[in-house]
Amino acid sequence: MTTKDTRYIEAVGRRKTSTARARITPSSKTEVVVNGKSVNEYFPNDTLRSHVIEPLHVEELEQKFSITIMVRGGGISSQSEAVRHSVARALTKFSESLRKPLKHAGFLKRDPRMKERRKFGLRKARRAPQWSKR
Repeated sequence: MTTKDTRYIEAVGRRKTSTARARITPSSKTEVVVNGKSVNEYFPNDTLRSHVIEPLHVEELEQKFSITIMVRGGGISSQSEAVRHSVARALTKFSESLRKPLKHAGFLKRDPRMKERRKFGLRKARRAPQWSKR
C-alpha cells in the first residue's frame, strides 16, 4: 500500500430507516467509535455491540482496524444492523478476498424489510376497527 492508500475506506449501510456511514482505517489497535462515543457507550447491550464487530470476526480482523461510524435514523436495533452492513461493505472495499466469507455469513445483504404504511379506514397497517353485527 502506498501512503495515499493508508487513509480510510468509507462505506454506507442501511436497515429500515437507519443509515450508517463507516470509515475503517488500518491500525495496530482496535478502536470503534459510534457518533463520537465508544461502542460500549452507544450500544447498551451485548447483542447490539456484537452486531458491530461481527464482520471483523469472520476473518479474525479485529486487531487491524480503527472504525469510525456515523449513524442516523431508526431505532437502536436497526442502527446496529446498519452499522454491521456498512462495516462489512467497507471490508470488501479493503480486500476483495473478504467478499466471499462476508457474503456467506449474510452481512452484505441489505435487509429490505420495512414498516408497512398505515391505510385509511384502518387503525394500523392491517388492524381494522372492531366490527359489530348490531
